[in-house]
Amino acid sequence: MSTEQTKSNNSALYTLITVFFFWGFIGASNGVFIPFCKAKFGLDQFQSQLIDFAFYGAYYIGALLLFVFSSLAKKDILNGWGFKKGIIYGLLISTFGAVLMILAVTQGSYLFILGALFIVALGFSLQQTSAQPFAASLGEAHTASSRLNLAGGINSLGTTIGPIVVSFALFGVISGVSIEEFAQKANSLDSMRILYVFVGGLFLLAAALFYFSKKLPSGKSDSSFETANKAMKTLIAITLVLVGIFAYIFSRYEDPQFIAHFIDNNEKDYLGLGLTVATLLVVVLGLLFANTTAQKNPEGWGAMKYPQLVLGMLGIFTYVGVEVTIGSNLGELLKTDLFGQITGSALAPYISMYWGSLMIGRWAGAISVFNPSNKLKKILLIVVPYVAFGVVLFVNYISGQDVTPLYAYAFVIVFQIAGFFLGQDRPARTLMIFGLMGMIAMIIGLSTTGTVAIFAFMSGGLFCSIMWPSIFSLAIAGLGKYTSQGSAFLVMMILGGGIIPPLQGKLSDIIGIHASYIIPVLCFGYLAFFGWKVIGILQKQGIGHDIEVGGAH
Repeated sequence: MSTEQTKSNNSALYTLITVFFFWGFIGASNGVFIPFCKAKFGLDQFQSQLIDFAFYGAYYIGALLLFVFSSLAKKDILNGWGFKKGIIYGLLISTFGAVLMILAVTQGSYLFILGALFIVALGFSLQQTSAQPFAASLGEAHTASSRLNLAGGINSLGTTIGPIVVSFALFGVISGVSIEEFAQKANSLDSMRILYVFVGGLFLLAAALFYFSKKLPSGKSDSSFETANKAMKTLIAITLVLVGIFAYIFSRYEDPQFIAHFIDNNEKDYLGLGLTVATLLVVVLGLLFANTTAQKNPEGWGAMKYPQLVLGMLGIFTYVGVEVTIGSNLGELLKTDLFGQITGSALAPYISMYWGSLMIGRWAGAISVFNPSNKLKKILLIVVPYVAFGVVLFVNYISGQDVTPLYAYAFVIVFQIAGFFLGQDRPARTLMIFGLMGMIAMIIGLSTTGTVAIFAFMSGGLFCSIMWPSIFSLAIAGLGKYTSQGSAFLVMMILGGGIIPPLQGKLSDIIGIHASYIIPVLCFGYLAFFGWKVIGILQKQGIGHDIEVGGAH
């Protein structure tokens, strides 16, 4: 590759990683926006979690539509456009969503806000599907994981900064004032309107940079499109059932008499909990049915005939779900008496540190792609996490936040470092260890209160940090010509971020926010199970379990 071409590709990569930043910035800022909307619009915890449902559900719908249309056309539509154009189209869709968000906050309509956020994330879905293979194509194959890890690190930087910026937009720098007091102000959404003018402008600018960079490659894959009609019909059936359940849930909440009944009689909505659990079961049982049927007759199922992929799809679903639900429910947890009544802008450092914990882990996880010596690698595995920790503290400090309560979190990072040494760069082993550590952390959080519990719940970010690349690499191992299709199915499972947080929110309305963190315990339990189970599956197929780890989400 010529020096001129390398410079051109580096320029493309630097532009490309801006979209990774957007995904993290908007997604993580929902952790601050959710408790604000709950107070502003008088919502229960389940209704407030519909922000995550709209945001992450859009990822699934976008990826599914692309797969369905490609199946009907019998060709890869995205590959026909080229990954570059796919990113441009995605950015334009997100720009339109930002315009709708400006109108939504101007009108003060929660449903309109949900719709606008859905459109923003629909654009993200197209960007996500395009950007990862595009990043991999911008250079030699053996350095692809390095580029993806760089992109993942920038994504994590966005997740760290997002809560701080949105907190400042909503609350300013005043601490000790309740969210409820801010939410009642008539102009409390004005700053969000300004923020989305800025964000929409950045989307448009990024699209223009890609469009006018004529020297950038179009980014097309050489792989052929593989049809999977039975898999497509199963996914459509799952989607229709999910839409039906959530449509019924929405209709119940739109009935004033229904709401008044539960408020006046102080009753628990057990039917609503059952319906929300049903959404989870529809996905889990639907995918397991698909794989079981495909084992008997693989024709028409495509990549879904591979058990490692289907279990990996449930792994991505669970991982994204637990990552999002811990952060999204954290604001509601911290404002309770047992957790110090932390509210207003004082929430931002904790939510930022939770998402920053993912950055801490991803920076450490990226060390091996630079091939340091064994001795240097051991040193870096200790030093790099604390450098990232310092970055998170510094970003919060310069924003005017009090970071002294977070200093002791440095002790918790020791456990993540130990996990890296025990994992020995093996995805399955590392996933199993981090899953078990996540379970233990959540159980500690459930069993205690105050700072110990807060740190335990925040540490979920440390243990989630390396799960995306580990699950992804294990799930597509041995898929051969179905690798591209399997990757698309895995991206669809970002849907977990739209199903699991509302489930915890509904459970919280019934048993309390603290006890509802039993949901992350179960999620980490499945992830540890997948790390253990997949080793045997791959060995039966004659595939070694030393699978290379790719980039991070």
